[in-house]
Amino acid sequence: MTPILPIQFTTDPEVVDARLAVLPIGSFEQHGPHLPLVTDTLVAVAIADRISDRYGALRLPPLTFSCSHEHADFAGTVSVSATTLAAIVNDVSQSLERQGIRRLLIVNGHGGNYVLANLVQQAGVQGGTRIGLFPTREDWNEAREAAGMNSDPHEDMHAGELEVSVLLAAFPDAIREGWDQDDHTADDRRHLGVLGMSAYTKSGVIGRPSLATPEKGRAALDHLVGAAQHILKILDETSNQG
Repeated sequence: MTPILPIQFTTDPEVVDARLAVLPIGSFEQHGPHLPLVTDTLVAVAIADRISDRYGALRLPPLTFSCSHEHADFAGTVSVSATTLAAIVNDVSQSLERQGIRRLLIVNGHGGNYVLANLVQQAGVQGGTRIGLFPTREDWNEAREAAGMNSDPHEDMHAGELEVSVLLAAFPDAIREGWDQDDHTADDRRHLGVLGMSAYTKSGVIGRPSLATPEKGRAALDHLVGAAQHILKILDETSNQG
């Protein structure tokens, strides 16, 4: 099987002139019977790799453990606290800054990592390294539209059309057979934060994976790589002001 946590074998002389680092952050949580526990990490890596290649950035190794507490009732899910995740990202940012890398783009593949938005807010007024968070909800919505996704973001919450499409395009060996037969919807999830995912799905899936295709995955990734230019420009402008 293809390794599911790809890393880059960069040497230290190759990053001497780096001014931008890209940090993929995923999760280690259930994604139903057809996707691996590292699905969110693979999605973040697929985006981060393409951004790094396009814009000449240092792609850091992915952070896999994050805030997946809503999936705790499912086997295999491992979480760290929001405080721990923020502390790790802050430490990474400070380490990069000591080397003169003052722009950090976080590519987040897990919607439950809410603390990352707060971290970016704080970095915006503290000076030092400028931190961006990508993709935003709007970026994902536009990528869905560009890829011709049939389901909407609310319906397709977890292990559905979008995530399966991206993995079909980037890491097809990670997907188990039967993925096209695991559709499950749960439109009213207003208390998910209190009750967890298990209150709304027994399989762990909320979405329509049967609609996924590798072509949709490639189109979504291509759109996101282009869309990243906007946040990178903002990071460049604000870091120069600092």
